[in-house]
Amino acid sequence: MNQDELKAVFDKQATGYEEQQKKLAPVHDGLYFQLEWILSELPQAARILCVGLGAGVELSYLASRFPDWRFTAVEPSGAMLDVCRQRAEKEGYISRCTFHEGYVESLPDVELYDAATCFMVSQFILDNEARSNFFRAISERLKHNAILVSADLSSSVGTPEYEALLKVWVSMLHAAKVPADAIEKTHSAWAKDVSILPPDEVKSIIERGGFGSPVQFYQAGFVHAWFSKNS
Repeated sequence: MNQDELKAVFDKQATGYEEQQKKLAPVHDGLYFQLEWILSELPQAARILCVGLGAGVELSYLASRFPDWRFTAVEPSGAMLDVCRQRAEKEGYISRCTFHEGYVESLPDVELYDAATCFMVSQFILDNEARSNFFRAISERLKHNAILVSADLSSSVGTPEYEALLKVWVSMLHAAKVPADAIEKTHSAWAKDVSILPPDEVKSIIERGGFGSPVQFYQAGFVHAWFSKNS
């Protein structure tokens, strides 16, 4: 999918998106728990760039734990950004947020950020060079040695390990009542629209985007997460 097609998909999913994601909540909760400690030494009044944050779960998590931090939420889907904005208003941290409908490249030139989050976004960029350029665009918005925390689906597609994990993953999504063709459908959809690469290849893509060697700190199923410093 190109950017416009992907944006349209998330626009359609915005209503009820959080409810859909509850099945994966335990997967993401472990990621957010460690996120807090990876970023715990940032300045008291840190500025955080949240890229492609969808409904804004990581923003909500960080805002509740760091009451002096300010956030810029970047999301191309206007419908998703509305959900994120409504959540920020309801939970009382909207005054610390700036919302940008679009992409990192179209952000106004402002003060550099102390850290950035980017969860389950770069996997939708199928060309590896474009994917590195995506991370470079984030790097250019960060201070030197600022921290990037990123997560994507990752695996060595076609290996026995991938096939075994895919079966478990699909069972989880369907609460173990797996339709006969669900595994093949998931694999086919991923092959067309998601760039699932081995962890070392994802790390290399991040490095070519301007970051130091990424450290993998988390895995749950296909979800892998890394942190790295802007170089």
